[in-house]
Amino acid sequence: MAFVFSLVIFVAMEKLYFSFIIPVYNRPEETKELLESFTRLEGDIDYEIVIVEDGSSVKSEDVVQSFGSQLNISYFYKKNSGPGDSRNFGMRYAEGNYYIILDSDVILPPNYLVEVNGFLSNTYYDCFGGPDAAHRSFSSLQKAINFAMTSFITTGGIRGGKRQVQDFQPRSFNMGLSKKAFLETGGFGKIHPGEDPDLSLRLLKLGFKTVLIETAYVYHKRRISWSKFYKQVNKFGMVRPILNQWHPKSKSLTYWLPTLFSTGLVMAIGFSLFNFMLPLYVYGFYFAVAFVLALISSKSVIVAVLSLVAILIQFFGYGYGFIKSTFNLLVLGRQPEKAFPHLFFS
Repeated sequence: MAFVFSLVIFVAMEKLYFSFIIPVYNRPEETKELLESFTRLEGDIDYEIVIVEDGSSVKSEDVVQSFGSQLNISYFYKKNSGPGDSRNFGMRYAEGNYYIILDSDVILPPNYLVEVNGFLSNTYYDCFGGPDAAHRSFSSLQKAINFAMTSFITTGGIRGGKRQVQDFQPRSFNMGLSKKAFLETGGFGKIHPGEDPDLSLRLLKLGFKTVLIETAYVYHKRRISWSKFYKQVNKFGMVRPILNQWHPKSKSLTYWLPTLFSTGLVMAIGFSLFNFMLPLYVYGFYFAVAFVLALISSKSVIVAVLSLVAILIQFFGYGYGFIKSTFNLLVLGRQPEKAFPHLFFS
């Protein structure tokens, strides 16, 4: 036990050398915006950037090369095998002892690396996650979706908060992982989405600790339409019962809330046809609160209205995906790979 404690202290004392791992798929413009934000990072902190082109037909190689004189950056092109495998690829070729995994559609605030380095230097964790925020330059749609994905009154409430959260399940748009943790877990699995909570849960099983660094936020652009947003949250819903099956201790009634919310709203509308209005009034109060919170955070009536649409899509999309997946796995007894092959990369 003393040896393990000494080893932890040694790892914590070792100077951190960060490797940013960024998988890219047909996103040269996003890659450019992200790399531009790297040029504005504050602090004298060592890091490298590893760009992994995941079989793109529209490559980012020229964009990456244009930053070669400003940033310590390397570029790899590989056949398409999904974001999880691409992150693993990048970590295998990275030179750092601590990996920071980002999506290509994020922008870093100038103080990002200062916050991460300061936190880990004082309180070491082998895995961390950071929240996301909407930049003032984002479109109204992007800000509305960001509100739905991050607000404490939606399912986004479990993804980040105003305090440090122990055993936090990071998301791979903004996630840190030590080299030691990567080697012991083998990195991300083949499922997508859901590869990040799956990795987090495997880390916890092995005794690694995870944490939320609330100040290490990124601006998450989410270039997305309503239809793409529905498809995304629907997949999130389908993945969760699979993760619950793989990691039984992760089960929680919280994951049923979108399904219950959606079912309840449909029932409330039905009851209103028979002049029983109380359930509909309850939902009306909820959406009024959501509107006010979105208005306060965005200072835009348009964003506040669109946020209500985003919340509806989020709950119905996730809820339907969750109950569909639960039925297939628990009632029909189907294997996840057979029931939902589109959620897995070969």
